[in-house]
Amino acid sequence: MANDRRPPMRGNFRRNDRRDQKPRSKAEIEKARAERLKEQQARELEEWKPVTALGKLVKTGKVKDIDEALTKKILEPSIIDTLIKTKEDILNIGQAKGKFGGGKRRAWRQTQRKTKEGNVATFSCMAVVGSDSYVGLGYGRAKETLPARAKAVRKAKLNLQKIRLSCASFDCTCGEPHTVPFIVEGKTGGARVKLMPAAQGTGLVAGDELKKILRVAGIKDVYSVTTGKKRTTLNMAKALIDALSKTTEM
Repeated sequence: MANDRRPPMRGNFRRNDRRDQKPRSKAEIEKARAERLKEQQARELEEWKPVTALGKLVKTGKVKDIDEALTKKILEPSIIDTLIKTKEDILNIGQAKGKFGGGKRRAWRQTQRKTKEGNVATFSCMAVVGSDSYVGLGYGRAKETLPARAKAVRKAKLNLQKIRLSCASFDCTCGEPHTVPFIVEGKTGGARVKLMPAAQGTGLVAGDELKKILRVAGIKDVYSVTTGKKRTTLNMAKALIDALSKTTEM
């Protein structure tokens, strides 16, 4: 009886699809991630069943203005997603391992605690969410990175607040809301942040992490002065939010 098995063919005759694919750029990866998050957010809004009284009013369409919703305490992040389109970003509060403390900054802060079973790692993340004239900051902790980010984004939406923008620089007459209305100063711990109005075209004169918050809030031009403990990103971000919240006091 003849053996129908053929000897294996030598040589790679099949083209490897992964090798043929070109590596995607960082912009393409961010675009695909944004689309995936947008689809997930739309799916969650469709399946959302409100629990609070404000959520039921927003779901039925009786409350359509975000300013009216912010006058009450918001306990469901889907309320914010329903009323306005928000942008989000992650702040680099952690640091990768490096020789002599020279590790690269990263979004996740990792801490460990000693137990009888060994070391238990915890990841924390800080996210900023906002739109034009609205901004919120959130901090989340979890045993893994993605749940920590989800917690931070959720808390940032619940902490959303309105800020005031205007054209307040002495050498700018554009009349468009692109900077802070007057000089404001915020503080948290040992960090101090001072914001000053700037003319159109100046840009954001601030640190990299502070720029992320200002962009999400819709600010295009501003001067900033930071004093105190500048290396603590957590307190610097909270001090900036404190300064932005003071724009509505006058």
